[in-house]
Amino acid sequence: MRRTYLGEFEEVVLLMVAILDGEAYGVTVSQALEEHTGRVVTFGTVHNTLIRLEEKGFVSSELGGATNERGGRRKRLFHVTALGNRALQEIQQLRQQLWQLLPPTKLQLNSL
Repeated sequence: MRRTYLGEFEEVVLLMVAILDGEAYGVTVSQALEEHTGRVVTFGTVHNTLIRLEEKGFVSSELGGATNERGGRRKRLFHVTALGNRALQEIQQLRQQLWQLLPPTKLQLNSL
């Protein structure tokens, strides 16, 4: 099987879906990203990324129940698939391997 690569934002959104564990939909993912990364993201950008991740097979979605707070509209809840879990594990492993290759002196600040 050919490996599908994730962009940095796709990776962060996928990781946030995993963190939210069953409570991930566009608004909660957007809010959590802003809270935990300090990065301002729009709902539309997150929503499009979630749809793209679903098309790639990294997440699946289902409609949740209608709520009064949403005017009777239902939320589309996203869950990480087995493929998405494998991708997150591979990404974590790769990043750890790369960090271990970095010489410790490269992270030291040079004093002037």
